[in-house]
Amino acid sequence: MNKNIWIITFTLFLIWSGINPKDQFTWLLEVGPAIIGAAVMAKTYKTFHLTPLVYILILIHCVILMIGGHYTYAEVPFFDYLKDIFNFTRNNYDKVGHFVQGFVPALITREILIGKNVIPDAVWRNFFILCFCLGFSAFYELIEWGVALASGEDAVAFLGTQGYIWDTQSDMGLALLGAIIGLFSLSKLHDEQLLKINNRH
Repeated sequence: MNKNIWIITFTLFLIWSGINPKDQFTWLLEVGPAIIGAAVMAKTYKTFHLTPLVYILILIHCVILMIGGHYTYAEVPFFDYLKDIFNFTRNNYDKVGHFVQGFVPALITREILIGKNVIPDAVWRNFFILCFCLGFSAFYELIEWGVALASGEDAVAFLGTQGYIWDTQSDMGLALLGAIIGLFSLSKLHDEQLLKINNRH
């Protein structure tokens, strides 16, 4: 993916997201990881260039975070519309976010492990990736818990449980499912792009 297009898209969504968000505190919490991720990629761009596939996936993940930050995950309008159509009991945009929280990190982790030749065996590599993504999701849930304890009512929009008692467990389950589907569906394409990058060096 063209670097300038990536930067322009990221910047435009970030600006839009930051204009009169539903809750300023929630916006900062949700968009923060996208900003940190972009800074890390900028820092490592020359030393560890990622595949176009992974750059696109990261951008999609960032956009999802920014949309959630702007409206809060419980109040994204399109998912309110889906809620009314399908008689859902809640706005399920946060479930999309947690699915992607497994899907995208799975490919990022795969790229790092292959690029650095950390785990050559594909079976053990996939096992590690799934464990990492599930662990990362659990760690994020702990962060949410910590924020809730520290800020009280201010974290309600950030947690986005909407009264669902199994919200934490379903979030982690969706992240694991996303990681499995990401590896299953994109490993072949990912390998092709990794091979092209290696052939350039």
